[in-house]
Amino acid sequence: MKPEHKLEIDELETEIVGQITSMVGQTTDKVRAVRRHYSNKIARLPPELVINLAIRLVDSSDFLLRFVAYELVHYHRPALHSLNATILERLGRRLDSWSAVDIFASYLAGPAWREGQVPDKLIHRWGRSANRWLRRAALVSTVPLNNKARGGRGDVTRTLEICAALKNDRDDMVVKALSWALRELAKREPGSVRDFVKTHRQSLPARVLREVNHKLQTGRKSPSR
Repeated sequence: MKPEHKLEIDELETEIVGQITSMVGQTTDKVRAVRRHYSNKIARLPPELVINLAIRLVDSSDFLLRFVAYELVHYHRPALHSLNATILERLGRRLDSWSAVDIFASYLAGPAWREGQVPDKLIHRWGRSANRWLRRAALVSTVPLNNKARGGRGDVTRTLEICAALKNDRDDMVVKALSWALRELAKREPGSVRDFVKTHRQSLPARVLREVNHKLQTGRKSPSR
């Protein structure tokens, strides 16, 4: 990294850390307003510098900084399109909550997987991990494959391969993600999801059966209260 670039990234990191760490308890909208300010500041930076900045913020182990880091990369298109397996592994280090996992998988891992920037074997490896958060990340990474609002074009094969690999997992965080993955695919391919549920009925958790069947029948996750 050139000295002038290092100075610029150092200054940006200091500014962002100072502002974001003072915003504990603030609404997501207010945090996003700060993130948008910095997205504008880094808009013309090369993708490798944006990635470097994001890795520094993630390494701080602060959730809000991790949130901002992931959004900075997501909304910097050259940086998002530069993601590969090595960079994703760096950005996904020390995931420790469902919220951090879901932002990571929805904004970074899923889009990179969808666009062929990372191989299927990476997501499958996460699905076999002893780490519950990586197993959840594997499932949530299928959501951008299928969600139209997130650029999804639909991918039955890759989605159901991950779902089948984790159908016997009874960790609550994984079960909820499995339900989400199947419900998202059901919006596009209800017949494929219906067949999957029928085939694996004996293995799937009760929560998944209940929520996915209700989605298939009514278009909603759960009955109205």
